[in-house]
Amino acid sequence: MASLLFNSLEQKIKPLADNIIVYPAHGPGSSCGKNIGPETQSTIGEEKRSNYALQAATREEFVKAVTSGLGAPPPYFMLNAKINKEGYNDLAEIRDKALTPISEQQLKKWIDDEKELVLLDTRHASIFADGFIPGSVFIGLEGRYAEWAGTLLPYDKDIVLITENGKEEESVIRLARVGFTRIIGYLEGGYENWKNAKLPIDLLVTVEPDELIMDLPFDEHLVILDVRKAIEFDEGHMDDAENLPLDAMKDPGSMAMINETDNLYVHCAGGYRSIIACSLLKRQGIHNVRNVLGGWRAIQRELADK
Repeated sequence: MASLLFNSLEQKIKPLADNIIVYPAHGPGSSCGKNIGPETQSTIGEEKRSNYALQAATREEFVKAVTSGLGAPPPYFMLNAKINKEGYNDLAEIRDKALTPISEQQLKKWIDDEKELVLLDTRHASIFADGFIPGSVFIGLEGRYAEWAGTLLPYDKDIVLITENGKEEESVIRLARVGFTRIIGYLEGGYENWKNAKLPIDLLVTVEPDELIMDLPFDEHLVILDVRKAIEFDEGHMDDAENLPLDAMKDPGSMAMINETDNLYVHCAGGYRSIIACSLLKRQGIHNVRNVLGGWRAIQRELADK
């Protein structure tokens, strides 16, 4: 009976027309898939022509194509499954606690007292590079903010936010959606208040791709650190580049490969992940770091022009 019902339903299913519009559920860099493009819409016909997964001739080939080469799921996947099963903390309660303003002097005292904190800076990457509180982790709102926070940050530590004015609530809500509940406040007045109070600051050196290429033949200590996923690295990279995927950098031990004499030039695909990586390196006391502007895409363009 079941097989007859299945066959009857199968006969009623009509192939989707080529002109049907498709809207993706995820964007490039998402941990939910691989080789996800940047397009915000497509069609069934275009996907049939260009989507690698739809070139498979059999079901088995399709499954292999879409599942091979995937990295381990981010830690927050499992946590979110647990939360979905057991229930969430009250969002209003999390938000109200997280929107507590913290003065720069109070934050400085906590840092001096070695209070276990994560300073999470959610400003734009270019703004962060120009100046930040030493030890801050950058994860900007303009990128895959919640996903990278859930991948890289501990859930069992208190978080203080450093945000742009007016972005405090967005920073909190997007964190809460991936299970963060220990957000204890935000720096009142943001980084500018900290800077104006003449408290310690750090900055990130940024270089254009042509500077990297010019320095290569003359600096024996130059190390190119490519923080893209392994599958991205395998599709193309600079000669002698070291691949240290950003998601692996949650473990400080992953940076043991770096020597004190290394001059690190860090890049990703477009420039967002590399700023995160540079902030993590600096947090571990590795300061001889340069961020390559524009990432691999800009490097490729520069190499093509040579």
